[in-house]
Amino acid sequence: MADMGGTSPAKRSMWCSVPEKVQLHVAMLALQVGYAGFHVVSRAALNMGFSKIVFIVYRNVIALALLAPFAYFLEKKERPAITLSFLVQFFLLALVGITANQGFYLLGLDNTTPTFASAIQNSVPAITFLMAALLRIEKVRLDRKDGIAKVAGTIACVAGATVITLYKGPTIYSPSGAPVHDTTKLLFFSSLGDASGKSWTLGCIFLIGHCLSWSGWLVLQAPLLKKYPARLSVTSYTCFFGLIQFLIISAFIERDARAWLFHSGAELFSVLYAGIVASGIAFAVQIWCIDRGGPVFVAVYQPVQTLIVAIMASIALGEEFYLGGIIGAVLIVAGLYLVLWGKNEEAKFARERTATPSVADHGSSKTPAHIKSSLIQPLLPSSTEAV
Repeated sequence: MADMGGTSPAKRSMWCSVPEKVQLHVAMLALQVGYAGFHVVSRAALNMGFSKIVFIVYRNVIALALLAPFAYFLEKKERPAITLSFLVQFFLLALVGITANQGFYLLGLDNTTPTFASAIQNSVPAITFLMAALLRIEKVRLDRKDGIAKVAGTIACVAGATVITLYKGPTIYSPSGAPVHDTTKLLFFSSLGDASGKSWTLGCIFLIGHCLSWSGWLVLQAPLLKKYPARLSVTSYTCFFGLIQFLIISAFIERDARAWLFHSGAELFSVLYAGIVASGIAFAVQIWCIDRGGPVFVAVYQPVQTLIVAIMASIALGEEFYLGGIIGAVLIVAGLYLVLWGKNEEAKFARERTATPSVADHGSSKTPAHIKSSLIQPLLPSSTEAV
């Protein structure tokens, strides 16, 4: 933070002269690279034998250390007084959004690949919409094109996740199929560990559990943020209780003291990357992008992350690509864009209704804030406009 103040006026004015739309696109591309790196780094840590539970604990320690000071100082005025009811809700939110979410993710990643973990995550907006519809938080209007698009997109995402889970198919691309003559490259691959020996179907089931937990986390935040609008504080409390829950789990699962030590620089780097980049820098960048560009703009970039992960994983981990995974990923991405298009059309309709209110349909109109609540990305709470 200190070097930001020391940035020369010329550099600041040069960056400010760049149109905001360009800044947003650059920031979103950098964000997807950061998240893509998290998938690959996490997989490499697992390949090296780093304990899953220890990885998650260290990641949340770093995330809490980064978020808590900002939450304390920036939200002093808007943070309501803490009550037992709020503490119980934070605990339950952590159980779904931290413990189940991150636990299922690493179990799924350990049995599949970074690319398909990222691909399945594209289904989160559709699953969130489905949950919100089932809980009657969001109405489904099949008499309008936006409602039809959201339902069709949800079906496509479910179909894609089903294909990935049940049909692996033949290998379409295998970077390790060709002989590798570069000794340095061979040593690099061996240092990352063996990525074979996976239970593909089980891994996909875990990843679906990860997406369900993530979507449930987004849906459950909506009523809480109405009563406790301090978003950073909600995230910090959630992270704190998630850390407590993982520490309790680790007391039963990971009793070996050596598992809590770093045995290589690569293990230390993976934890620092997960905590600082994926939970710290990416969090701040995404808040800014959601605030300036809106949640739909941010969500549209999600498939770019999958493409970047595929390139990174192929180079760094020698990842193979299978027909079933590619078909499923295409269905999920198509479903994602259908849902986002439907949400965008719904937002336009709501703005038109706000401009010209109708007495007959006043009970079915939604505020833009309500519409945005189900589109938030990974590792983030709802945006400032949400709920």
